[in-house]
Amino acid sequence: MLSFILCLALLIIGYFTYGKIVDNTFGPDDRETPAVRINDGVDYVVMPQWKLFLVQLLNIAGLGPIFGAMQGALWGPVVFLWITFGTIFAGGVHDYFSGMISERNDGSSVAEVTGKYLGSGMQNVMRVFSVVLLIMVGTVFAVGPAGLIVTLCKNGGLSGVVTTTLFWLIIILVYYFIATFISIDKIIGKIYPIFGLCLIIMAIGVIFGIFTNPDYTIPEIWSHMYNMHPSGTPIWSFMFITVACGAISGFHSTQSPLMARCMKSEKQGHFVFYGAMVAEGIIALIWAAAGCALYKVTGGLNTGLAAALAEGQSAAIYDVCSKTMGGVGIALAMIGVVVCPITSGDTAFRSARLTLSDWFHVDQGSYLNRLKLCIPVLGVGAILGIGNAVGAIDYTVIWRYFSWTNQTLAMIVLWAASMYLFTEKKNFWITAVPATFMSAVSCTYFILAPECLGGLINAKAADGTTIYNTAVAYPIGIIFAAVLLVIFLHATKKHSAKASQA
Repeated sequence: MLSFILCLALLIIGYFTYGKIVDNTFGPDDRETPAVRINDGVDYVVMPQWKLFLVQLLNIAGLGPIFGAMQGALWGPVVFLWITFGTIFAGGVHDYFSGMISERNDGSSVAEVTGKYLGSGMQNVMRVFSVVLLIMVGTVFAVGPAGLIVTLCKNGGLSGVVTTTLFWLIIILVYYFIATFISIDKIIGKIYPIFGLCLIIMAIGVIFGIFTNPDYTIPEIWSHMYNMHPSGTPIWSFMFITVACGAISGFHSTQSPLMARCMKSEKQGHFVFYGAMVAEGIIALIWAAAGCALYKVTGGLNTGLAAALAEGQSAAIYDVCSKTMGGVGIALAMIGVVVCPITSGDTAFRSARLTLSDWFHVDQGSYLNRLKLCIPVLGVGAILGIGNAVGAIDYTVIWRYFSWTNQTLAMIVLWAASMYLFTEKKNFWITAVPATFMSAVSCTYFILAPECLGGLINAKAADGTTIYNTAVAYPIGIIFAAVLLVIFLHATKKHSAKASQA
């Protein structure tokens, strides 16, 4: 299990070394933070550093580093490399700068920050994009847990209204309204640290169960440096899109402003933003290791894991926890698959409210102004959620686009951070390199994925499997990334020329 231990060590070392380089590049100082200067008692509230870290971890994590990592394990232990280096050089950088640049701009939402450094056109695109994405995430994270609770009730022998998805969906949406409306320290600040600890404890229990059971062995990267996906899906760029929250995720940039509005000092950013991403990377690494170690490999392919995931992601989590921790694991799994999506859903709706308030300049200090935004945001979520619960709306097609849009959002935020660093006369390559990489990832996936352009350029084999047209997609992805880098460098030269003329 040396591969796993080495990657774990690299993640921890990366926090103290590269994370510190990122922090020094930004240059936090002793200026008064928005939480202290604005402090409206609703969204701008000072919270202690340990609480900021745990809330940020739960906001950005939820079930993302569990589901995504287990899906990523289908490609084999090669996924460890993406989780490790993606977290250190891309995800941690993305989360840190999205949080700290927001903090420098009075805790502004990601759309406003992006617009400031990439122009008004991108700002309007990001405003619409962010709100739609956040409402979709919040709604799906209401419908999913509601269905899981119904399953638990039925398995427990209950009947009646408590075994209907609509009943639990309404309860969850009512909770979402309350959590979105009231002060961030009333519910989120009080109970989220507890659930954040549960997420960490669950991961520790899983890896402890693997290490103490002689029947489980985490395979080494060097002896499995090939594609183990049963369907033959290419590693590039499907694995990089699938393992989103465990390596880099644009959704995090919508959540970081929540904690940017609650920091007492800029010097907390390294621990809160970069540190939470490293913690999520460690959690993802553990779950990826579980996916690689616990299931049967047939003909060099992860057929056992594919079969487990085919039963449903929640069932797969239940299975892993049961195998590694027994009864205690089952209890933790139930908490995880129900609570974690809910705690990501309510902060998604809260972020949607804040994005709209920044967009339309609606002060959130008064109850009436918050109601003006909470009602339409949760109203749309309720319509979509109830429509899904009664079978009138199918999310399957819509949700397929989430992975791609998620990583595309991360790409845009990294380009915005690069422009910020350039204007501040600091080393912009620290964000421009991962921005270029993610540009290639997003473009390649968009061309190859069946839900995007893949249906036009891919072919089908006689047995029905997909033959991916990588000969077309790979060069286009690389060219697209190179073009964006050239455009960025050209923009920096134009900016420098204007500055010298002024």
